[in-house]
Amino acid sequence: RTLQPYCLWIKDFLTNRPQVVRIGDSTSSTLILSTGTPQGCVLSPALFTLFTHDCSAIHSTNLVLKFADDTTVVGIISNNDETHYREEVQHLTGWCADNNLILNTSKTKEIIVDCRRTRKVAHTPLLINGEEVERVDHIKFLGIHITSDLTWSLHTSHLVKKAQQRLFFLRKLKRTGLSSQLLGNFYRATIESILCLSATVWYGSCTAQDRKDLARVVKTAQEIVGGPLPQLNSVYDSRVQRKAGRIAADPTHPGHNLFVPLPSGKRYRSIRTHTNRLRNSFFPRAVRSIPPPPPPTSHNWVNETAPSPQT
Repeated sequence: RTLQPYCLWIKDFLTNRPQVVRIGDSTSSTLILSTGTPQGCVLSPALFTLFTHDCSAIHSTNLVLKFADDTTVVGIISNNDETHYREEVQHLTGWCADNNLILNTSKTKEIIVDCRRTRKVAHTPLLINGEEVERVDHIKFLGIHITSDLTWSLHTSHLVKKAQQRLFFLRKLKRTGLSSQLLGNFYRATIESILCLSATVWYGSCTAQDRKDLARVVKTAQEIVGGPLPQLNSVYDSRVQRKAGRIAADPTHPGHNLFVPLPSGKRYRSIRTHTNRLRNSFFPRAVRSIPPPPPPTSHNWVNETAPSPQT
């Protein structure tokens, strides 16, 4: 009952909104809109989240990831059976049509990650509204370049290229006589933030050559700054430990059940891995990186003011 006034206020805000287009001194006729949310409004992100709340997976083997207006469907294909995955795509297409949204097939990409050593099976092209979706070998997802073989050389090469471009500005600031402390702050804000973007996802599985290329950027920046800078190995380890501690302490996190203390209580039970790719990924490394919290100690409370029992 207390939320009803707010719902009525939001409903009135979203319905019958006049919209015009102005170019110079010319103004178009007014168009009344009652769909979507106004761009640039403070409430728009929250309202869009509510609007897309029911856009979820219909099969347990699939996952629908939503970030603003970017939607990604992830499906696990077992025994070469793509039925659930393709049904998920068709369900998403129907949901968009029912909610006055149109999928842009030309901007939609499909990537198949298959690391099996056996012979790979040819996959039928994916269709959305009769149009074939382009299949690619790598995509950029939230700033991370993901390849079909889950290697990170392409991603690290993009990071090194972008970081080297910003080293130019660091050199320019050095010539102006900026102090080492301010140069270090500039490095951490504009270069280290790029090199360590989502490092917990990809850094552990990098090759030795990839790490050398990244370390070379840090070494160059260190020479320009004229003082020590944090190495990427230490930054990565600290981030893994910090994130692992938060997951282990949060029972609502999906990965919380992976942190199982051993009977000794000195460490968590290691996740069984059969490949280096899995062994170097985040969760196996996170489980090994932190010790379990100490068990709560019991206290025997004694009331010192109470009289001693009579004998």
